[in-house]
Amino acid sequence: MYNLSLYDIRKGLLSRKFSSVELTKLFLDRIEKFDGLNAFITVCADNALESAAQSDKKIADGSAGELEGIPLAIKDLFLTKGIRTTAGSKMLENFIPPYESTVSRKLLEAGAVFLGKTNMDEFAMGSSNLTSYYGGVVNPWSRDKKLVPGGSSGGSAAAVAGRLCVAATGSDTGGSVRQPAAFTGTVGLKPTYGRCSRYGMVAFASSLDQAGPITQTVRDAAIFLRVISGYDENDSTSSRESVPDFESFVGKSLKGLKIGIPKEYRIDGMSDEILKFWEIGAAMLREAGAETMDISLPYSKYALPSYYIIAPAEASSNLARYDGVRYGFRAKGVSLNETYENTRAEGFGDEVKRRILVGTYVLSAGYYDAYYMRALKIRKLIRQDFQSAFEKVDVVLTPTTPNSAFAFGEEPKDPVTMYLNDIFTVTANIAGLPGISIPIGLDEQMRPLGLQLIAPYFKEELLIQAGSALEKSANFPTLKEIYHELH
Repeated sequence: MYNLSLYDIRKGLLSRKFSSVELTKLFLDRIEKFDGLNAFITVCADNALESAAQSDKKIADGSAGELEGIPLAIKDLFLTKGIRTTAGSKMLENFIPPYESTVSRKLLEAGAVFLGKTNMDEFAMGSSNLTSYYGGVVNPWSRDKKLVPGGSSGGSAAAVAGRLCVAATGSDTGGSVRQPAAFTGTVGLKPTYGRCSRYGMVAFASSLDQAGPITQTVRDAAIFLRVISGYDENDSTSSRESVPDFESFVGKSLKGLKIGIPKEYRIDGMSDEILKFWEIGAAMLREAGAETMDISLPYSKYALPSYYIIAPAEASSNLARYDGVRYGFRAKGVSLNETYENTRAEGFGDEVKRRILVGTYVLSAGYYDAYYMRALKIRKLIRQDFQSAFEKVDVVLTPTTPNSAFAFGEEPKDPVTMYLNDIFTVTANIAGLPGISIPIGLDEQMRPLGLQLIAPYFKEELLIQAGSALEKSANFPTLKEIYHELH
């Protein structure tokens, strides 16, 4: 059962081929068996079994919700009422939220069963899931070497890839859903900024953060996205845009669809394998009836440096609340200032401190105009680039990452090189556009690679339409087919 998609599990539960309790016990056993992946920070076994039993009753009496009885995992930055939420940090090691995030509340209302909270880079700052206070997450595709799953939603991606849950929530600030999806051979969808409420998400960079699903298939992503989308009065950036039936676009013909191939994404040092699969993906879309054409996104080369000004600036503001006074970790100090200093020195990890320092610097007097304001101007130009491109094409096709997953101990040692992992994904966040990563194949080392599709604002259905065609043609080898080799 653990190899079934969300779509198939939903059908199986509703036809009562198996029960939610059976399914939940199976996944809880797998979480325990594959504890070495370190995909979960908190496992909610008792709560999950209780919820599953309630779901079985609702299925029996015909009052089942859209995701009734389906065991999911929740990234540990979505506040879950009464369940510890850490954001991967010592700072929130014992924090029990008094309320529920909108995304997790919508999933609960749809009948989902929460297995637990997944590991992540601390405060979502990272591209490897190595910055977590609770230790690194292991990619289930690891063979002779332990591979990273990508970040910051590495725990969610590893849990879905390792079949420790049916699907999982992630968050995407600069690629944190799509990059780990590419590294783990899963589907990761970042919706348009405002499509899903940010209420109850631990904030990293408020103008960039967006919730999104990590799933086994494009159809699963479509089902999941419909549940978590919609306007929320608690989030001032939430959109009133209507939510279509995304699932209805799975398998829809690509005839007449125009796919843009941006020349600026052919960067120096890019592997031949990535280029090969990019060309293969374009050919697959043409065979499915779409037309491909070269386009230019001239300002996209400035997206990464702009991102690493805007995101740390917003982080330095958002993380000012962790002062050891109101909630979270508190270190001792003989004065208030010393308490602040000791709390933040001991409570935050190195990467979080680095980004707070960078953000504080670019917002400081004398540098605000030179860095932050200039980055905002670049952001506007990047948006205009895409708007011009979407006058000619419907969807843009790019690689998701410049490389496949790297091994523990082989990660880039300097921060700037590590940040380059986000080079293809940050543009969608800077512009606020929706994007999806689809597994396209395996490299020579048998590590997954993904391709990314980017669509106009609130056109996630185009991602589902083109993504399902790409998925069908790629026929990606899942862990199910090579599982015996890995475990």
